[in-house]
Amino acid sequence: MRVRILLLLLFVSTTVFAEEHEVKIIEAQSIALHSEPKYPDGFKYFGYVNPDAPKGGLLRSYTVGTFDSFNRYAQRGDPAIQSGELYDTLMVDSDDEISVYYPLIAEKIRYAEDYSFISFIINEKATFSDGKPITANDVAFSFNKFKTQGIPSWGDYVSFVKEVVVEDEHTVTFKLEDAGLDEIITLVALRVLPEHYWKDRDLSEPLKEVPVGSSGIMVSDFKFGQYVVYESLDNYWAKDLPVNKGQSNFKYYRYDYYRDQTVAFEAFKAGDIDIWQEGIAKQWATGYDLPAIKDGRMIKEEIEHEIPQATQGFIFNTKRPQFSDPKVREALSYAMDFEWMNKNLFFNQYVRTVSYFQGTDYMARDLPSKAELEILEPIRDKVPPEVFSKVYNPPVTDGSGNIRSNLRTAIRLLKEAGWEVKDKKLTNVSTGDEFKFELMTYTPTTERIAIPLQQNLKRLGIEMTIRQVDVSQFLNREHEHDYDMISWSYSANAFPSSGLLQPWHSKYVDSTYNLANVTDEAVDYLLQGILDNQQNSDALLNWGRALDRVLTWNHYLIPQWHANKFRVAYWDQYSRPSVRPKYALGLSTWWYDKDKAIKLK
Repeated sequence: MRVRILLLLLFVSTTVFAEEHEVKIIEAQSIALHSEPKYPDGFKYFGYVNPDAPKGGLLRSYTVGTFDSFNRYAQRGDPAIQSGELYDTLMVDSDDEISVYYPLIAEKIRYAEDYSFISFIINEKATFSDGKPITANDVAFSFNKFKTQGIPSWGDYVSFVKEVVVEDEHTVTFKLEDAGLDEIITLVALRVLPEHYWKDRDLSEPLKEVPVGSSGIMVSDFKFGQYVVYESLDNYWAKDLPVNKGQSNFKYYRYDYYRDQTVAFEAFKAGDIDIWQEGIAKQWATGYDLPAIKDGRMIKEEIEHEIPQATQGFIFNTKRPQFSDPKVREALSYAMDFEWMNKNLFFNQYVRTVSYFQGTDYMARDLPSKAELEILEPIRDKVPPEVFSKVYNPPVTDGSGNIRSNLRTAIRLLKEAGWEVKDKKLTNVSTGDEFKFELMTYTPTTERIAIPLQQNLKRLGIEMTIRQVDVSQFLNREHEHDYDMISWSYSANAFPSSGLLQPWHSKYVDSTYNLANVTDEAVDYLLQGILDNQQNSDALLNWGRALDRVLTWNHYLIPQWHANKFRVAYWDQYSRPSVRPKYALGLSTWWYDKDKAIKLK
């Protein structure tokens, strides 16, 4: 039956109703996952930028490892740092909101309220770095290219897209099935590749040449394995769009590659690197007694933030026989003495992480509510009993280094799981195998924080070997799940979303992101509940907290720590806006200050 258009409007957009059943069609310049956009249509710039920030200068940074490719999406090789940023997304998020997107390549969107389709209307001024126009064909090509040749699990993740239709030169429509707003957000963040460059190239393979891009930067200089320089393009078509105003203010961004952070830090102190975000508490406390700080040429500061925290920890590969039992994983958590480490290694700069939603309302910090119990009851026999009766907290010590009580608890749990100590070696009662495993790392920093755990495990009769490999080998083994344990992190979650599927759902057990190799019916059930309740904030809160309980009580990792501030040091030749974005350091809004630079020199 013919659809009769009555009115179009969302926030200030339009609405369409069918004669037999009402179907709202939403047209908008912005989209938000869980709240209304902060910035109205026609806004001039984000509130945390200086729209008149001067352009120019060089920002020198670093990374550890090597690179041999400019294809961020290849399934092998080492891509150059920031090489994914050579391509713009259809829309872009702001740094003082969570999952709110504004026009970039797409100047507006149109989608059905039942999420049966979404259309992107491409800005007619949009061009690639070689000057050729960005069209709807390029968007459709990009989606299909990522789906067929990109990261394998991504194709499964976007299976809700049933058809991509190019309506005209500037309009592309994605027809969807069983989709929600969360899935639409995935498409909004699609990076756009130039079809004329990539059509005869394999996206799954490394790329040795500088590609044509769709963003405001281009590689201007590089030497594989040593450095890469990105140049801000003067003819970038979108440089004056509201989402870009006052941002990307440096003319050049240089990244030098170092074999480890120790060498890189020496380069920073020598003036070869301009800015340093410190991740090592001891170094922050003791490593900055520098003449440059004393005489004001270098600034050292702590900047508070409200960013949801990543969940960092010693992650178990649960497919390894010795880690298949949650009791064993719990037992090993009693061997980590965070309080002693925080006092003696970290100068009391950290707080223990207790949730996969750290720093948000979705942390399960009370006993289950009535609504949560209703969610959890169908899986009562599939989850640890503590889910219903206790609030998860990692083992605590007095910080003295005496953890005999904790080790006794660990021994009890290990005995319950079928292990016993023979000749000072923890041995499996059934198989006679000794308890041995390897912690894989690529940095001396991890080894330093792992040694106290290693020593306490030895007291339990467990042999933990710490093996340091190079970055390439680490990444390859991590992708293949070829490890017993790694010290790594799960991305921060501001709220439960479909983004949790890849690290936790059994369908993605072979995914790079499912670090613990989790295949659990109860977890799958909770993830489905989260997907089904994306637009119900009260229900989502309960499903998210229920998932947090089940994940934490399954002990998939030994949780580590976090800090609620940026620790930053930089040579005093930069200025920044008076307002910092709520959820980022805001380095993209800084600029090279010629007056300061003259004084510095």
